[in-house]
Amino acid sequence: MDIKISNLANLPTKFGEFKVQTFKENEKEHLVILKEPLNEIVNVRIHSECLTGDALGSLKCDCGEQLQKSLEYISKNGGMVIYLRQEGRNIGLFNKINAYALQDKGLDTVEANHQLGFRADERTYEIVDFILKYYKIDKINMLTNNPDKLKGLHFIKVEKRIPLIIKPNSYNEGYLKVKKNQMGHLL
Repeated sequence: MDIKISNLANLPTKFGEFKVQTFKENEKEHLVILKEPLNEIVNVRIHSECLTGDALGSLKCDCGEQLQKSLEYISKNGGMVIYLRQEGRNIGLFNKINAYALQDKGLDTVEANHQLGFRADERTYEIVDFILKYYKIDKINMLTNNPDKLKGLHFIKVEKRIPLIIKPNSYNEGYLKVKKNQMGHLL
């Protein structure tokens, strides 16, 4: 893996003061947002980019709220958010919006991805192993509801899972049911 690593910089936010660093993997630039000190067991959120949820506040998903909860938790307890540039479960923004259009016609998120020729989830987590090794982290508490993230790491011991339960709304209720019933998310 040919990875370029930026310098560490300060990032004051409404959630607190963090440090940030980027890891450039080919064309994808992933971001690490960390709150020091990092303990022996580090609190980690692996968050895949969701422009509509993270930046625009979409109510169709729970992504933006999970990111906010994670930043609040890590601001208080230390740790890091690894922000992966894997928009739309790694199908890209263009295909994600096409999937949204199919969902508007009645398909669920998994059916829409399949209709477009993708698996339900195209994400991979090799870069996470690289990032955690870079910081010399071998034990984590993972902020997640997704059991695939727990299995996706190869050199890291996950001590415990910290759930990120988001209250459903009328726009994402079906989406959350699909994540739970079809994708095995722990909701």
